[in-house]
Amino acid sequence: MNIVTELALIFGVCLIGIGIASLLPFMVPYSVISLLVLTLLLYRKILRPEQIKDAGGFFIRNMGIFFVPAVVGTMEYVETLTNYLVPFLVITLVTTPLVYFIAGWSVQLCLKFRRKKGAAHA
Repeated sequence: MNIVTELALIFGVCLIGIGIASLLPFMVPYSVISLLVLTLLLYRKILRPEQIKDAGGFFIRNMGIFFVPAVVGTMEYVETLTNYLVPFLVITLVTTPLVYFIAGWSVQLCLKFRRKKGAAHA
């Protein structure tokens, strides 16, 4: 497929996500809904990875460019951020290892549960 068709498929999924988000009675970011729709389409094999491979690769290779406006926008709040630098660092240094620990523990617990369930069915 050519890149224009691939981009049209990706943007079409985004438009579907926008439509679904506008119909929902509660607030959900359309980007999250679009990712769920794309995942569903790929999982159901309605859309094959080869159909969006080049455009997806382009977005991944140039991902840094999409973060530039957000980083530049934070420059307006440098003074506010410096006032709260210590709380940000404490929160980051405490929660990051905590999240890693909980995620690892959860995976180990799921694997143990799966092994027990598999042994019971054998």
